[in-house]
Amino acid sequence: MIGLGTVINVAGIAAGGLLGKFCGRFLSERYRDSLNKTCGICVLFIGIAGALEGMLKVEGTSVVSGGTMLIVGSLALGALLGELINIEDKFERFGEWLKVKTGNGREQKFVEGFVTASLTVCIGAMAVVGAIEDGMFGNYSILATKAVLDLIIVLIMTCSMGKGCVFSAIPVAFLQGTLTLLARLIKPFMTETALAYLSMIGSILIFCVGVNLVWGKKIRVANLLPALALAAGAAFLPWHVM
Repeated sequence: MIGLGTVINVAGIAAGGLLGKFCGRFLSERYRDSLNKTCGICVLFIGIAGALEGMLKVEGTSVVSGGTMLIVGSLALGALLGELINIEDKFERFGEWLKVKTGNGREQKFVEGFVTASLTVCIGAMAVVGAIEDGMFGNYSILATKAVLDLIIVLIMTCSMGKGCVFSAIPVAFLQGTLTLLARLIKPFMTETALAYLSMIGSILIFCVGVNLVWGKKIRVANLLPALALAAGAAFLPWHVM
């Protein structure tokens, strides 16, 4: 069944959110703060690992790095486009709307939880590749694996930031559902190089999410999202950007 992968992923996020909300009821603010920073540290290292995987390669007996031009160009231009559109503001306004419509007006961290969790589970090559595989061949194995990872991440985030994290299932359903429906159109553009570039920049954005979790909101990560499209598009430039 085409689209089953996204359904499983959304169910995993919802399950993680519900479990996190139940467990979070028994945690004091001190424990929640500690758990929030611990989650941030984990997200930092997930981002670092993904970025280094794309930047480093072994040549003979040496480890060499690359991707500097791609990173600087994609993030700088992506930031300018994102600030121009002000994606972060639109994300937060949607979160505020959800907060009111779902009767969570007293939930102080609802919007923060929604935005942070959404960015963490939406960014990355697994979402793109998994949705395309699901749409083209009905193969939901990648998204099923992502569902398990997202369940754990959202569970921990919900414990520390509240039920807003559960609603990260909405952008996941929209993004992956759209990619699944458009899989046949998107697949020719998702070459191995394009996916590698997208994965590396996505990992850097995940690192930025970790920075915000540990040190408070320092980076408007949603405004950097255009960098993902620019990175994938860079794979089709006539010169080698790495």
